[in-house]
Amino acid sequence: MVRSNSSNVGAGRATAIDMTAAGVRQGVRRLLPVSVFVIPFGLAFGAAAVEQGLTPAQSVIMSALVFAGAAQFAALDLWQAPIPYLSLALVILAVNARHIILGAALSTWVNALSRARRSLALMFLSDANFVDSHSAFKSGTTDVGILLGGGLTLWTTWVVGTAIGAMAGSSIGSLERFGIDVVMAAFFAAVLAGEMKTRTSIVVVAVAGMVAIATLGLLPSGWNIIAAAVCGGTVGAMRHAE
Repeated sequence: MVRSNSSNVGAGRATAIDMTAAGVRQGVRRLLPVSVFVIPFGLAFGAAAVEQGLTPAQSVIMSALVFAGAAQFAALDLWQAPIPYLSLALVILAVNARHIILGAALSTWVNALSRARRSLALMFLSDANFVDSHSAFKSGTTDVGILLGGGLTLWTTWVVGTAIGAMAGSSIGSLERFGIDVVMAAFFAAVLAGEMKTRTSIVVVAVAGMVAIATLGLLPSGWNIIAAAVCGGTVGAMRHAE
């Protein structure tokens, strides 16, 4: 077991926050079924990247180092000579800005670790393992290895999918005909439904959902999620203060 620290988690009781190999294995097991459905998205990105002019090796390296599907697809739209670096940076910032919210939500647990271990876990942070690990933390789990293990599983399948897609190219065809793009949305919806146990949580989710939908066509890509998070969080804080 790696070094642990003491922190206040939950209803005012002191618990040990740590990151263990057992926690990593648990994170892998928890998200292994979901990670299988990441492969088709990797296939689509790999094929699209090669079609846009990247080599298979470049496509795989991008997925391995960036590990941000939405941002990578957005980057492909701007991938042309000469590359508009400023526009590219702004688009990626907008798409990935939600990670600021995700990191803040996990701060109670990850900040109890050393900077090196904290950085290692957050390197593999994604929407799916955030939802899974945050739910586990709120239930009393204090092993941040769950976050790292789930992230490593998703990262592996994303890179593998990209490699296959880059080598297969356009012969894969459209994957949407299989309905795979619905799987992740169904996963998030199922987890979210489990979190809606109080009137406040239902109101927060409703407000955030309405803001996200209402601003989808009004704000640049990704910023509607930030607006939804800010509005939902504000409503939650106001109701908590009552």
